[in-house]
Amino acid sequence: MPRLSDKGLSLPPSPIRKLVPYAEEAARHGVKVYHLNIGQPDIPTPQVAIDAVKNIHDKIFAYGHSAGLETYRRKLVGYYQSVGIELGYENLLITDGGSEAIFMAMSVCLSEGDEVLIPEPFYANYNGFAVEAGIKVKTIPASIDNDFALPPIEEFDRHITPRTKAINPTGYLYSQQELEQLRDIVLKHDLFLICDEVYREFCYDGAKHFSAMNLTGLEQNVIMIDSVSKRYSMCGVRLGTLASRNEEVLDAVLRMGQARLCPPYLAQVAA
Repeated sequence: MPRLSDKGLSLPPSPIRKLVPYAEEAARHGVKVYHLNIGQPDIPTPQVAIDAVKNIHDKIFAYGHSAGLETYRRKLVGYYQSVGIELGYENLLITDGGSEAIFMAMSVCLSEGDEVLIPEPFYANYNGFAVEAGIKVKTIPASIDNDFALPPIEEFDRHITPRTKAINPTGYLYSQQELEQLRDIVLKHDLFLICDEVYREFCYDGAKHFSAMNLTGLEQNVIMIDSVSKRYSMCGVRLGTLASRNEEVLDAVLRMGQARLCPPYLAQVAA
């Protein structure tokens, strides 16, 4: 039989999905399962979103704009303003979930063989996205001893090579001071800063979220990934956002997205 491509053979299985059959089998045998393997909120999806889909009056579910419905993007602008992030609707591209936004950001910002630095532990599917994009993940271990705080900047400097093109901080609520430290190293090496902010509202014990979009001097470097999945417990809707003030990045992502024509129409109505 024909052989798969090297990329097809090297795609890593998701350790998150790998655990699902074991959890399902345990549940069938009456075992209480605590799901720590996937980010699925345990709150109901807002009724207003469900009603929006039930009461839709459109006669045709037509193709929409590749960037996403303008009405939805304008609504998102209002949401971002409410959390202190100033963006125009033209800074937003709607994707099929936050995962597609991550993959697209990696694909248009890094060439094949380039490297992205990611503090570890991190969202395991970044490995798969990197293989799909033909790039390499280089990890910098964070320690449980200091609650997985940002590794020392010296560690970033030590891992940066001529092939390093981006840093993707993840898995931890970084303070403004920590993000400003990252800003300095991003500027020093002229890198992209790809920030996954889908857990923005999940802050506890008085902690506050500071968005990478508000870092001064990084207007052309920051790409923000967002999604309705966690905030509204709408994981199955598969609706994400890629935000940037870099017009070249947005144009490249838009051209890449033309292959799928447009994000899901009903999902945007619900959101």
